[in-house]
Amino acid sequence: MDALCAGYGRSQVLFDLSVAMPQSGAVAVLGRNSAGKTTLLKTLAGEITPMSGSITFDGRAATTDPPERRARNGIGYVPQEHAIFARMTVRENLLLGATGRQGRGAIDEVLDFFPKLGVRLGQTAATLSGGERKMLAMGRALLGRPRLLMLDEPTEGVWIGVIEEIAERLTELAGRMCVVLVEQHVELALRVASYAYVIDRGTIALQGPAATIRDSPDLLRFLAP
Repeated sequence: MDALCAGYGRSQVLFDLSVAMPQSGAVAVLGRNSAGKTTLLKTLAGEITPMSGSITFDGRAATTDPPERRARNGIGYVPQEHAIFARMTVRENLLLGATGRQGRGAIDEVLDFFPKLGVRLGQTAATLSGGERKMLAMGRALLGRPRLLMLDEPTEGVWIGVIEEIAERLTELAGRMCVVLVEQHVELALRVASYAYVIDRGTIALQGPAATIRDSPDLLRFLAP
């Protein structure tokens, strides 16, 4: 992504952002509320058309690709809200994610990865705990076999006892794909990620190895309300 400008209507949110993603590993995107983090993910997923700049994925231009083409090409996106179908069962949610792809075998892989879902298959998604809903949303995204998986606040509303389990799964995923993590749980994000970007008012305020960002005296200044 190079010199990306994006926003909503006439309201510009991102200003000349240039971000590089590795083939594997986790990248944290940090910043206070309304800094532009979610706008960045939506633009990369194709939900927002950039005002200017370019997006390249897997060596080809993707700036004008619609969301469904990006998903087919390997870009997965789990939004902060409305990532699952609450009235459908866990099984039905997963079957929708697997349609036209790897079918039952892929679903079994997801259930092995998130064992809690395996004992909830017949329940409607609305009855799941916050952590289980996040796992279901990630599981559906994984059924698309992404090479770039973007997660917006994967631990929001999750009980502290489940946060560590999700962190472990994110670390495992980062070993085989690129995981982009927008997360208010800064300590967790910088523990899982190997690189981090800090966005302030739609621009990159800090970037570097996660350990360096963690120790930066400027970090708190860009995260404080």
